[in-house]
Amino acid sequence: MATVGTEAMDPGDALRGISSHDVPLVERLLQLQVENVEASGLDAATHALVRLAALVTLDAAPASFVRPVRVALESGVTPDDIVGVLIALAPTIGTVKVVGAARGIALALGVDLETPPEGGEAPA
Repeated sequence: MATVGTEAMDPGDALRGISSHDVPLVERLLQLQVENVEASGLDAATHALVRLAALVTLDAAPASFVRPVRVALESGVTPDDIVGVLIALAPTIGTVKVVGAARGIALALGVDLETPPEGGEAPA
């Protein structure tokens, strides 16, 4: 049995509910996230940065960064803070993972990676 909050569910029912955006089920999952922030003892911004760091470490797909980046920004995290997390992670997890995550984070922040920086050329 899968457990969502305090409710035991058949794993198939849980997967069907999640994949079909079953509103009560999704609301319970979101509530778990709120409870996780509270239980961690971290402020919302730090919690959001830790979650982003976990996604980078896991080689998450670019689309996986959209909601967590939005939550981070809503929690007071700045784009500079997010880039700082990538820089801090690089020596530990390697630049390959950080470079891979940068595209997903840029997507989530709405940064156009094809536009050259001022006074420079676009990356190849």
